[in-house]
Amino acid sequence: MPKKSLTEARVRMLKPRKSARDIRDGKLRGFGVRVLPSGRKRFFIHCQYAGERIWKTIGGTETMTVGEARFRAGELLVAIRRGEGLPAEPEETLFETIAGIVFRRYERVWKAGTLAVNRGYLQNQLLPYFAGRQIAEIERQDVRNWFASLGATPVAANRSMPVLSIIMREAEQLGLRPRDSNPCRGIRRNPRKGRERFLTDEELRRLSASLRAHEERRPLQVAAVRLLLLTGCRKGEILTLRWSDYRDGHLFLRDSKTGPRTVWLSQPARDILDRLKRRGRWVFRAPRKRGPRCAGWLDGFWREVRAEAELADVRLHDLRHTHASLALRKGETVLAIARLLGHGSAETTLKYAHPADPMARQAMEALGSVLEG
Repeated sequence: MPKKSLTEARVRMLKPRKSARDIRDGKLRGFGVRVLPSGRKRFFIHCQYAGERIWKTIGGTETMTVGEARFRAGELLVAIRRGEGLPAEPEETLFETIAGIVFRRYERVWKAGTLAVNRGYLQNQLLPYFAGRQIAEIERQDVRNWFASLGATPVAANRSMPVLSIIMREAEQLGLRPRDSNPCRGIRRNPRKGRERFLTDEELRRLSASLRAHEERRPLQVAAVRLLLLTGCRKGEILTLRWSDYRDGHLFLRDSKTGPRTVWLSQPARDILDRLKRRGRWVFRAPRKRGPRCAGWLDGFWREVRAEAELADVRLHDLRHTHASLALRKGETVLAIARLLGHGSAETTLKYAHPADPMARQAMEALGSVLEG
């Protein structure tokens, strides 16, 4: 189907959407108009020269007609194809426009949960500060000022910085910023406060007693909590577990935060799964749906159990931390624990090392006695 030519009436009728969109001209290849979420419209040219993409804004619809923009576009395209008149500087494009392009591209890369979280950082932390700015004009001091403005929410600042860095890196790939000009590079993040919580032996005994009290009435929820503690898996990995994932005494997770992985099961963990009735595809199947249970099904139960066990500050995710710390106390190496937890890097596992401080103290005392002779 042939493209329609841009006309004054057609451009005037174009309405903004949540993200920027481009409408190409059917008369001149490489020429079009971009409609921004703000409602502003800009004529542009887009072509390739010497293996690189060239994107140049010609002007806004408020300052030139379609005919004037098409004539100017024709001149520029001819000059570019002849190797003349190439823009000396990367083209200036609005920050929110490039952010929209990046997020559409990363829809195929990021997991659904990651995409949703990063969209939240874009909407709440990045766009309020950078929207309306030309991407090529954003400098390191601008990023420093933005980061400082989020001082009241240091965690959100830390986590939105990588999103900003990806947008800037993609702008370089599109030729909209100079190479190696990422203004996020070298800016230090806020110090991370340790949030890891590890259950003591006494707290584990209280938790076990509370779970036993609920075992007859709510066996599935008790089983899910115990599996979290015995496997070190993430909550989503347990709740979306399929019976086909459990075989040969292992869990073969199809997808996790770091990709497919194998979870080695202890005998107590295997006993829990073997005692459960197999009804359908999912280990923890929702009764009125074909899918698995949602997170709220377990979160409400956990709030009740931890109140009874006097563990008010303990999250379900802290059971994963406890699993790792117990393995460390039993003498497992950091590399082995990283494999147990499915960490992409052993460096991530090092944050579980501080529960072993008594072990370090004992080792130091033993070494001191040897050195004293």
